[in-house]
Amino acid sequence: MQYDGMIFRPPSEADSILLQVTVGCSHNKCTFCEMYKAKRFQIKKDEAILKDIDYAATHFRFMDRLFICDGDALIVPQARLIKYLRLIKEKLPWVKRVGVYANTKSIGMKSVEELRELKAHGLGIAYMGLETGDDITLKAINKGATADRMIEMGKKIKASGIKLSITVLLGIGGRERSMVHASETGRVLSQIDPDYVGALTLMLTPGTSLYKDHTEGKFPVLEANEMLKELGVMIANTSLSNGLFHANHASNYLPIRAKFPEDKNRTLRMIEDALNGKISLKPEHLRGL
Repeated sequence: MQYDGMIFRPPSEADSILLQVTVGCSHNKCTFCEMYKAKRFQIKKDEAILKDIDYAATHFRFMDRLFICDGDALIVPQARLIKYLRLIKEKLPWVKRVGVYANTKSIGMKSVEELRELKAHGLGIAYMGLETGDDITLKAINKGATADRMIEMGKKIKASGIKLSITVLLGIGGRERSMVHASETGRVLSQIDPDYVGALTLMLTPGTSLYKDHTEGKFPVLEANEMLKELGVMIANTSLSNGLFHANHASNYLPIRAKFPEDKNRTLRMIEDALNGKISLKPEHLRGL
């Protein structure tokens, strides 16, 4: 496979074929993210993409999921995406699900009918980074969308029948807006009602403006117990009709995998037990991005 730069994918796509269709992220302005800073956004040429599909057809017959990279490949024009999905179905018929990153910009460029067409050709899941439901924090981290826009675009994916996985980021509001961030994120998640929620814990990386703010004393990083309290408030304010809420990423202090609504109260009790010292938290040296 021909990869341009480092490739990133959701944790749940660890065992997927990684097909790079775009390079970088079309937004690439979030203050906390350095994943695509070294890349200038572009859509790769058909020749390279088709060559990779042929390679995967020969070498990855044991892998039944495929993830289309990079940052927000849903932004690729509809006709080209349909062409790639058709080729995947034709040349990799054993692939059961195709996934893609999406943001409000790329979702907004597709109609519900176009999204349904993508689903009919094999697109099974879209991953959207909400990070927070707090408008002030969204603006501060330069996310490029309001909470209302996040809700609108999340519901649009849901209306198409494509599964929706949303990422939220513990600690992104800092200490001052921690509880507002938590409660507002729960509110937005409840309105979207995604199939999956993945809560990650903020880990600052050099090269980002948020890291610079932290080193200059402008942005405090929450302590482990503060992150856990934030997670508890977020979960308490989240209602999902039939979804999975995960906080089992390597960055998290307390691994959680809960099915909503039935596991919600049990999960809140677990967080309370951890805050009271009855459950040990992951030590710092075992955490990772």
